[in-house]
Amino acid sequence: MTIRHFLTLKDLTSSELDGLIKRSIELKQMLCSGELYQPLQAKVLAMVFDKSSTRTRVSFETAMIQFGGSSIFLSPRDTQLGRGEPIEDSARVLSSMVDCVMLRTYEHRNIERFSQYSQVPVINALTDTYHPCQLLADMLTYVEQRGEIKGKTVAWIGDGNNMCNSYINAAQQFDFTLNIACPPGYEPALFAQHSNDSRLALMHDAKEAVRNADLVVTDVWASMGQEEEAASRTDAFTPYQVNAALMALAKKNALFMHCLPAHRGEEVTADVLDGPQSVVWQEAENRLHSQKALLELLLVDHC
Repeated sequence: MTIRHFLTLKDLTSSELDGLIKRSIELKQMLCSGELYQPLQAKVLAMVFDKSSTRTRVSFETAMIQFGGSSIFLSPRDTQLGRGEPIEDSARVLSSMVDCVMLRTYEHRNIERFSQYSQVPVINALTDTYHPCQLLADMLTYVEQRGEIKGKTVAWIGDGNNMCNSYINAAQQFDFTLNIACPPGYEPALFAQHSNDSRLALMHDAKEAVRNADLVVTDVWASMGQEEEAASRTDAFTPYQVNAALMALAKKNALFMHCLPAHRGEEVTADVLDGPQSVVWQEAENRLHSQKALLELLLVDHC
């Protein structure tokens, strides 16, 4: 069996990603029609959480149950990783007992180290640098709602964080234009590596980024681990709030996305989050369907 990991969107080819989105739609339709499909019977997913989550845990657990497999939830209190065991040792031990490891952690280099010593596929369920599983759900949601995203314009508004970095990867893998609007000092580090890519544009004017966009995306101003910066970040990010006036600059049929949880009245106003252009609830549900397609790809298609 060829071991393949999913640490960033770059771990799959563009054609594989397109196929994964199509397969997500098929799996969703199969579930809705009541068709029983359990390709992962007797398979076990270890879910290692250094950072808490609602959508990530529920979607992966549900995916394994629906596929006939099972999962083990491991918090820092449940493993020796939380007590200082070397990542390499934990990877060797865990991967000798389970069929796949999902890791949600802080430093991206830690999941890279884990994958180097793992005998089974490793999935990045979020690091401080990337959040590729969320992008699978976002791309699936756009395709369902508006069709192919290739050639479209996406506006990222706010922090140059892990979601922004993964949107940079997505622009390259799915071939769309990405306008990034961040306050000075909060630009995505990944942009400097791809500044010559004509699909990517970095600016400090949210209005300029959103004008004629097909999709507008934002995230919280202070992520987990940045709570002490909340006050200073509020001052810097207030001009980047996604509100009705900003959305009006996008195309009339533009969609709004947010990976959630959202802070109404901060990065997005309630009328946008709960409004007709928002697809955040479909986006959240699609974590389940896109991750089922990912698990199938890593554990069935490549065995």
